[in-house]
Amino acid sequence: MSSTDALGTSAAQERSAELEQLIRKDPGQFRILTGDRPTGRLHLGHYFGTLQSRVRLQDLGVETLVLIADYQVLTDRDIAENLTEHVEELVLDHLAVGIDPERSTIFTHSALPALNQLLLPFLSLVSVAELSRNPTVKDEIAHSRQSAVSGLMFTYPVHQAADILFCKANLVPVGQDQLPHLEVTRTVARRFNDRYGNGTPLFPQPEALLSTAPLLLGTDGTKMSKSRGNAIALSATPDETARLIRGARTDAERHITYDPRTRPEVSSLVLLAALCEGAEPNAVAQEIGDGGGAALKRRVTESVNEYLAPIRARRECYAQDRALVRGVLRAGNERAGALADATLREVRAAMNADY
Repeated sequence: MSSTDALGTSAAQERSAELEQLIRKDPGQFRILTGDRPTGRLHLGHYFGTLQSRVRLQDLGVETLVLIADYQVLTDRDIAENLTEHVEELVLDHLAVGIDPERSTIFTHSALPALNQLLLPFLSLVSVAELSRNPTVKDEIAHSRQSAVSGLMFTYPVHQAADILFCKANLVPVGQDQLPHLEVTRTVARRFNDRYGNGTPLFPQPEALLSTAPLLLGTDGTKMSKSRGNAIALSATPDETARLIRGARTDAERHITYDPRTRPEVSSLVLLAALCEGAEPNAVAQEIGDGGGAALKRRVTESVNEYLAPIRARRECYAQDRALVRGVLRAGNERAGALADATLREVRAAMNADY
């Protein structure tokens, strides 16, 4: 990481701490946009990384919009062929963890034509060179399984800007790796206001609410990911969970300690148990002591299955009523669509294209 990146992250961390205080004082002044691509069922990394925080912010009274970014997976043919199923599974995961459709808005890209129309004027404000330099785009391209990169993937940061600005969200929960994307959004908002605002800004410059969630590794010791098959899905059965944890990587040292730097795989398992139990990782490690990897995995399996039991029960209940799931999406799409339509009307008026 360069010194500039380090300074940017440090500033974002300090500002996030200030924002948390402001949220507690007056949650009503914030509107949050967050979301996921429907590439598979959500897992424990998603839960402790973002989902738990979404529910917390919703319960504090922050207006929360949850985007299911179905247009952003059209580059993956396997997913696109089963898109309805993937979208509904994502809705089920959100309902199961506690997202309340009466207080939060769950919606899809494809249902909001006005949102997607914002992409064209926004693209006119960003250069090809700026898109090429975006580190997240470069990472997506590097890890893409496609023989050629589509224009959709290349313009992803600007599409994300449209996702955020259509509803005039002023706060976006992100991980450190998403800060460059949010900076594109801020740039688009600033340039649109400068070019078309006539002294009255149309768009806010949204701020990052930086996640403090610790990193959970997958069962193979790498980043937990749906595509790598190394994650424990929230909807996994207790037996599936036990099998996945039994196969998780550890190390040759029998005594269990919590040291993420030198023992990342063991420490990630200790951390997972601690998160599920509401305990300190060092305390969990001390309790296991010389029990070794087998005892550690038994502890993690019991903790995860106990923690996920009510989430899985709620998910199973919702899954029995697919009409309810579709109703949640219809209602969310209507609410989000009204916001997008209003914003597009304002954009057209500002651009003298209201005819």
